[in-house]
Order: sequence, then structure tokens, then C-alpha cells
Amino acid sequence: MPKKIIGRVDKVDFPTLELFDIDIKIDTGAFTSSMHCHKVIEENDLLKCLFFDKEHPNYNKKIIVFKNYSTTKVKSSNGMVQNRYMVKTSILVFGKKYKIDLTLSTRDEMKYPILIGRKFLSKKFIVDISLKNLSYQNKIKSTK
Repeated sequence: MPKKIIGRVDKVDFPTLELFDIDIKIDTGAFTSSMHCHKVIEENDLLKCLFFDKEHPNYNKKIIVFKNYSTTKVKSSNGMVQNRYMVKTSILVFGKKYKIDLTLSTRDEMKYPILIGRKFLSKKFIVDISLKNLSYQNKIKSTK
């Protein structure tokens, strides 16, 4: 199957999380994909995540409960190793649903609430940094 070209940024859907038109940044320097989560509470074998970010209105005030989650070690861009929660969900890109693993982190100061790393991109996409919003433009065209 030929690889799809994706730009450096885009807007995608996470249908099982009920998050739509969410800004993502493609990060070929990162191995894992990461999602901004304002607050995480682990209780009764459940992971409760509050998705709030004043810069991203489609993200606001969503509390999502994960039954299946794990923890993993992630080396951040500054070289520090962090323990992070990791969840499995689905992402809708170019009208196709894919499974994706996302680590949860606090990205309050970041422009994009979600980074998509090499693990997800591998064997599916080629990144063209001169382009942006290709999946989102494709979604807009298909709804007209």
C-alpha cells in the first residue's frame, strides 16, 4: 500500500474520545505520540483524564475514562526520562481510522496539544514539511 503524504501540522479526529478537528504536529524526532492532558487521576483501576486547553476550544472540558492503560518511560526533548501513562485509542486521518498509542503529558505551553511520532507514522506516511492540513482539507472537500 502506498504511503500517504502528510504535512507538518494538521487537524484530525479521535472519534472514540469524542475529540474532533484537533490540532496535531508531526514530530519525526519523537518515537511515541503524545497527547496533552490537563489532569490525570488513577482510581479504582481506571484512568480519568481531563482534557482542557483554553487555546483549543474543541478540547475543552472533556473527561475521558480509560479502562485499559499502562505506563511507559519516555525521553523528553530535553533528555529527561519521564514515566507517563499510555492509552490506546483511534485516530481518523485522511478518512481512515488507525489505532494509536498516546502517552499523556502536560503540554500547557505548547501550540499543538498532540504530537504524532515515528511509531505511528512508520509505514503509513511520508512527511512533507512544506505542507499543512492535508487531511483536514480532504475532510472539508468530502463533506461538501
